[in-house]
Amino acid sequence: MVITYSTYEAKSKFSEVIRRVREGDTVTVSYRGTPVAEIRPIQKAPQTIEERMEELERQGALTRAKNPRFPRKIGKHVPGALQRFLEDRNRF
Repeated sequence: MVITYSTYEAKSKFSEVIRRVREGDTVTVSYRGTPVAEIRPIQKAPQTIEERMEELERQGALTRAKNPRFPRKIGKHVPGALQRFLEDRNRF
């Protein structure tokens, strides 16, 4: 449903316009019958994985391991079996 207010109406009923936007509606403001502006809810920025995990921890839906078995990033330090596999693979 398109909700349209003239500039005069939008100014005089600004609280109502904001209430509708907070409820998720998009409001169009027109000037002399021509749409000139659109007021809509702000889209939340996508969460990073770390932010999502922290949110789930706060909600009690996630408990992180105290001693993870694998490092987060594999760089120069590579776990033993993986290191041997890579070395063996590179010999051929």
